Amino acid sequence: MSERNYKVGYGKPPRHSRFKQGEPSANPRGRPRKNMTVLLVEGLNKKVTITENGRRRKVTLREAITSQLINQSASADLRATKMLLDLIKDAERQTAAAAAAPEPPPFTRADEEVVEQLIERLRHQILTEMKAAEASSETTEAAPAPPSEE
Repeated sequence: MSERNYKVGYGKPPRHSRFKQGEPSANPRGRPRKNMTVLLVEGLNKKVTITENGRRRKVTLREAITSQLINQSASADLRATKMLLDLIKDAERQTAAAAAAPEPPPFTRADEEVVEQLIERLRHQILTEMKAAEASSETTEAAPAPPSEE
């Protein structure tokens, strides 16, 4: 088929804009796949219309499921009550874990000795630097300035 008879359309892009053979793809890994958690979160965050007390309103699917579970457990459905209590326990456990930040372990005697040695080393280094700075300033003051050659 020649250049003139080639029809451009669905699945037939113009030849000048096609990928050249041997040219790397712009998207080598392909379309990213969604994992189960992403799909679950997206599904639970979808909006649905519910009728409550004769009024229609839009809520997320997560809210609708939760309110149904609460209503069923209030009407003495034992399975719904068990599921609700399990959810409450999980939520309390997560909030307790988030609230209780782990305390750093207390210093041992060995840790305290290391810190004391470090402080002593730093103190010694600072004192020697101060003495060296004083000695260099005294020698520059005592020595006459060299005559300038102008």
